[in-house]
Amino acid sequence: MRILKRGLFSHYALPAMMMLFLVCITTSVSGQQSQVSGTVKDEKGEPVAAATVTVKGKNVSTTTAANGTFTIAAKANDVLEISAVSFTTQEVKVTSSASYNIVLATSSVALTDVVVVGYGRNSKRTLTSAITSVKPEDLNRGAIGDVGQLLQGKVPGLNITASGDPNRSAAVILRGASTVNSPQGPFYVIDGIPGADINAVAPDDIASMDILKDASATAIYGNRASNGVIMVTTKKGKKGRLQTTYNGYVGFESVSSSIKLMDAAQLRAYAQKNNFTPSTNDDKGANTNWMKAVQKESALSHNHNLSFSGGTDKSNYSASLNYLKKDGIMLQSSLERVIGRISAEQHALNDHLTFGLNIMSSSSKSSNTPLQNMVFIQAVKYNPMSPVYNADGTFFENPNNTQYFNPVSIIKNAQDDTKYGSLQGSFTVEAKLPFNLTYNANLAYQRGTWLHGEYYNRYYSQNYSTGSFYVNGDPGGGRGLRTFYSNGLAYRGYYQNSSKTLESYLTWAKRFGDHNLKAVLGYSWQKNTSNEGLQASQTNFVNDYTGYNNFGLGNYQTIAGFAVDFGGSAYEETNFISDFLRVNYDFKEKILFQASVRRDGSSVFGKNKEWGYFPAASVAWRLSEEEFIKNIAFINDLKLRVSYGETGNAFGLGAYTAQRLYNKSGTYYSGGTFESAFRSTQGANPDLQWEVTATKNIGVDYGFLKGKISGSIDLYEKITTDMIFGYNVAQSIDPSGFMYLNVGKIRNRGIEFSVNINAVNQKNFSWNTGLNFATNQNVILDLKGPEQFGINADSTYYTRIDGTGTTGSSLQIMAVGGPLGQFYSYQYTGKNAAGKSLFLTRSKTDTTNPTSITDYHPLGSPHAKLMFGWNNNFKYKNFDFNFFVRGVLGNKIFNATRAELSYVATAGQNNISAYAVDDARTDARNNHFSSRYVEDGSYLRFDNATLGYRFNIKNQYISMLRVYGTVNNLFVITKYKGIDPEINQGGASLGVDYNSFYPKTRTILLGVSVGF
Repeated sequence: MRILKRGLFSHYALPAMMMLFLVCITTSVSGQQSQVSGTVKDEKGEPVAAATVTVKGKNVSTTTAANGTFTIAAKANDVLEISAVSFTTQEVKVTSSASYNIVLATSSVALTDVVVVGYGRNSKRTLTSAITSVKPEDLNRGAIGDVGQLLQGKVPGLNITASGDPNRSAAVILRGASTVNSPQGPFYVIDGIPGADINAVAPDDIASMDILKDASATAIYGNRASNGVIMVTTKKGKKGRLQTTYNGYVGFESVSSSIKLMDAAQLRAYAQKNNFTPSTNDDKGANTNWMKAVQKESALSHNHNLSFSGGTDKSNYSASLNYLKKDGIMLQSSLERVIGRISAEQHALNDHLTFGLNIMSSSSKSSNTPLQNMVFIQAVKYNPMSPVYNADGTFFENPNNTQYFNPVSIIKNAQDDTKYGSLQGSFTVEAKLPFNLTYNANLAYQRGTWLHGEYYNRYYSQNYSTGSFYVNGDPGGGRGLRTFYSNGLAYRGYYQNSSKTLESYLTWAKRFGDHNLKAVLGYSWQKNTSNEGLQASQTNFVNDYTGYNNFGLGNYQTIAGFAVDFGGSAYEETNFISDFLRVNYDFKEKILFQASVRRDGSSVFGKNKEWGYFPAASVAWRLSEEEFIKNIAFINDLKLRVSYGETGNAFGLGAYTAQRLYNKSGTYYSGGTFESAFRSTQGANPDLQWEVTATKNIGVDYGFLKGKISGSIDLYEKITTDMIFGYNVAQSIDPSGFMYLNVGKIRNRGIEFSVNINAVNQKNFSWNTGLNFATNQNVILDLKGPEQFGINADSTYYTRIDGTGTTGSSLQIMAVGGPLGQFYSYQYTGKNAAGKSLFLTRSKTDTTNPTSITDYHPLGSPHAKLMFGWNNNFKYKNFDFNFFVRGVLGNKIFNATRAELSYVATAGQNNISAYAVDDARTDARNNHFSSRYVEDGSYLRFDNATLGYRFNIKNQYISMLRVYGTVNNLFVITKYKGIDPEINQGGASLGVDYNSFYPKTRTILLGVSVGF
């Protein structure tokens, strides 16, 4: 690992800043004779944060804290002017009193949102950036274990795909794939903790989610912001008595769709049609649905959230405890999670000093279907004429067929569990200093732990150690041969990641008449460690009772050829240092300007290119404040925004990405003994530098008819240069033959549109509807790399899947002028008179024997041309009803699963797809990866609907009672022939459905919310 040199603000500057802070606090406290304080609340008695308090006619102003309090220098007969977004400005005359309680009236013409931005808050009215805010009531509802799914279809430009697997996180892509190296997910900031684990937050604890989309908004986070930033704010306590709330539900899940396979009768009919007889080793007279055999009839989910909150004039607190148990629909799969959260805030020194403490801790147990991908492959290929069990109750196995294993026995004779925990804590200090200065410090710590165990009992070693048990990875991951040795095989591993963060920034805010200026200057330091731990394996156990829990009962030393697997993860340590500056200016809240710059250093890059500079600027014009717009009665808000900014990417890169690596490589003879040999497996690149994403954005925010209609329109262009990718290079250039290089350029262009309509707002009935859609065009502009490494090709083939009869065939290509993930394979043209599959050659002629790569053609893009979501909320008296529909149009999916199941040459031994019924068994290439298996991925999904009823309860014990019912994934309209068209859009191999897609489920749940 390499220690990064200090930035502009060195570590020595921090103690100096703290000393200055203490001196200023002392000065401030000693000079309060002419200061007044107060609290600003709304008409409901809730505190108003970020309200501006100004002494009229003087250049003296301040802003209210989160609890609505303020302190300002003023004397008798001065007039305080209090203004805030969505409220009518109010004036209060200063008397001899030292404290004031001010109530602001709600304005019907102002935008209502206050959003969280990097290192501060802002009103939506004065934003110059593309930011979408989502409130808790607008999040998706249902039995959701992954917080990312809460935003599915809610934010234009945010593409979220999720499988039915409770243990797999959703893939989250903002404004198109901008890199091929990293997981492409956004950067999460939770209550000011940068890079926090989103799965450590319970959905019921979320107060707001703000999605920062353009670089003007995200550049303040520099090195981690290329894929967007999602700011998550959890619920805080409020002044008043203790409030207790319970939310809980129970849900029942069932499979919503399945792969269309032949049953026993259909397979026998196919055999008769093609003049062959299935072997008696396979045909045992059964009619087994193997996919149902590896699934549960139904899965139960239940969630319970208990929260407490309260506060006084000087403090507030909030605490919650969440329990989730979500059974997967596949056998032995489930997720169990407990989340605890504590938040407290204390004001001191007459509200000049505020301390904050946030702690979140989660503990989860993830039980996986053992060898899940292998189970899927066997379940869809196993002959339906064969039974699950023999007459004596043992598992049926047919050892005559190679790579052929009973999928139920694979599950029942193994276990695969992971216990993982997350601890996130932060301590914050905010100090109001003289000269309109505010100092903030945030010290955060994060730790993640993983305890993993696998056990394959002696059934495996007795039946599956055949040298043909291959375990398939996800698309592009290849496959590996597994050996189970003797009398059980166990794996056990423990790893820990941790992160320490210190952020310190100074804010200066000043109003000069019609001019308002605000500046933030700060420093950030972060140290990450990962893969701290170990792994081991053991075999030859005395019995199977203890599984992976007692390695002492095994004895690998007596098993020839067994080598302890110590894992492939290496300890890593990375460092980030950043300095940042942001300036905001507005003239009468009509002309708005923001500029920022961040200087980032990271140890993951080459020693010559550790530092990067990421500037951004944006300007906005609130046209609705101009006289020529004010006279148009139906327009109450209209704002034009323009922005440009650059951000960096360090996601997906480890401590050794730019360094030379070595590994063992056999032995050599030296001095009468054999010594271990080592060779270089990765070359060093001291010039490996930041991926940089530059974003241009033009946007319009609008509000019509006194806020009844509101929304935004954004046009953007996002270009990523110097993409980091692993390349094979000539050994004459580097003896390892492999290096990470900066290569190429990707562009994303798109349009985002959202509209919210308060269609009806009567006493007993209301209807609110919202629609959003987004388009995105992805194209690779360049694939050239440093010439000294010989990387100057205009295309690269990748995503190779070891399918039956298609081993080594590539599915996708990165080519200049095409999109990332473009499908590239044979062009299917039909069948000849003999029933053989025909393919188009490069010279535009038909052939039954195409040549790999030479006869490949572009076959479509996995990127959707349009994504949309439509939300509706109805209220009638005490009833509320919500439904949400979302979908995508224009994307392609490569259905490698259907291709694999169409291999009719082994029909009778294996099962085949029902779609292959008209393929002749003599057609040995009918399953070749080709345009035949490129399908339309468009779909319309009725995602969720909720009907609730709130009881009229008024007593000293229960303040609120609501019951509700929710249905998820009611139906999907699609032409796609796979299990579900919602295919993973993350990573480089996006849009490929390959035997690892967990079945989607339909959920019906009943819930209750109670307030005490």
